[in-house]
Amino acid sequence: MNGEELPRDHGYPVRAIVPGIVGARNVKWLGRITLSEEESNSHWQKGDYKGFCPSVDWDTVDFDSAPAIEELPVTSAVCSPPDGSKVRGETLHVKGYAWSGGGRKIIRVDVSADGGRMWKAAKLHSADTSLTRAWAWTLWEIDVPVPEGVEKLEVVSKAVDSSYNTQPDTTENIWNLRGVLNNAWHRVMYSVVR
Repeated sequence: MNGEELPRDHGYPVRAIVPGIVGARNVKWLGRITLSEEESNSHWQKGDYKGFCPSVDWDTVDFDSAPAIEELPVTSAVCSPPDGSKVRGETLHVKGYAWSGGGRKIIRVDVSADGGRMWKAAKLHSADTSLTRAWAWTLWEIDVPVPEGVEKLEVVSKAVDSSYNTQPDTTENIWNLRGVLNNAWHRVMYSVVR
């Protein structure tokens, strides 16, 4: 894993990985293989990693009503500088990653330095893959201007994939009791030092 021997807690000595399928479906400790026309009865398949309506709570949830998550929605994150950093200068070099499930390629990452009012497209660094067979993260970077006179700077990222899926601005309409599938814009806040 990442050039080193696969550790036991990640499935040593071997792990089944299916490109484009969420990690919860990639078995860590394979004991046997069963061919079946029906979904597995395991807790991880039947009672975990499912998405629900934002108004569903632990008293009203029906795990049988939702299919298991197989793919994750398009998402992005700002990684550098880390959230809460003190930054200097007229521009800030920002880096991050983006990813979309189902092999959909990231075609754009938009970055805002004013909390989401104005956007600029970041430079993408990704493998040369087809639009439907992109199985890895896309790294991105951009220089954003630091407005004069601000003490706090909010940088926001949102990705767009090859099916033109994009991230919602908030978690308000996508949040669920499990917290899964949260792909709202990623926001980081910096303190500006002059």
